[in-house]
Amino acid sequence: MPRLVALLALLATLSLRPLSRAAQTTVTPEQTLKVAAAADLQFAMQDLAKEFEKNSNVKIDVIYGSSGNFFSQIQNGAPFDIFFSADMEYAKKLDAAGLAEPGTLARYAVGRLVLWTLPGSAVDVAKDGWKTLLDPRVQKIAVANPEHAPYGRAAVAALRSAGIYDQVKDKLVYGENISQAAQFAQSGNAQAGLVALSLALSPGMKDGKWWEVPADAYPPIEQGVIVLQSSKNKTAARAFLEFVVSAQGRETLKKYGFSFEMPAKQQST
Repeated sequence: MPRLVALLALLATLSLRPLSRAAQTTVTPEQTLKVAAAADLQFAMQDLAKEFEKNSNVKIDVIYGSSGNFFSQIQNGAPFDIFFSADMEYAKKLDAAGLAEPGTLARYAVGRLVLWTLPGSAVDVAKDGWKTLLDPRVQKIAVANPEHAPYGRAAVAALRSAGIYDQVKDKLVYGENISQAAQFAQSGNAQAGLVALSLALSPGMKDGKWWEVPADAYPPIEQGVIVLQSSKNKTAARAFLEFVVSAQGRETLKKYGFSFEMPAKQQST
């Protein structure tokens, strides 16, 4: 709470005090932060942005996509201010390459993977778990593209861990990111989907049936954030980062199923 109070005091100061010519290039009433966010944050980030905007003169403009694609775009000079990755490694690599503002690399959440079906599905995913995917009525299984989406890599790892990957690999259909994979399942184009819990709890999917994949079945989805070194809005970007990792920000993330501690057997080294 003291940290949040201090943050709000900083924002109030930024919005009320006269600004020097140099400061005007950093913080202005019309300022907009360009945020690149992993697709699993689609609904949580909407809530976070609204809360932050209430107490600042900063508008949050969010683009959602796969973390791997954003990683490549940022390496090529994409003009974002802050990057919320679903894979901590992408954030770490950008930091190591000097593309992150020093001292801003942080873990903001740990993602969770679930197996989801439509509410009227004939299969009972909550009861049958992995067996659901072997049911002949499940002809397509939506997952994110494992080449550049952390949840896709987690899904493939979980299927291998369960010993059923070879049996279901021909059923897999790939979304560009985890949000698109969730759309495939939600639309019925796939009869099941391995999706982020944060999306399964979203307004359009919360009535579906889901089963949480055991955390030890896949590598931890450790999610990292950086402020970009090239940002022209570093003060506001740092303030937004601090808000997201504050107690208030974590309450919002928790509402969408994010965790904050690594599973006991998967602690970072």
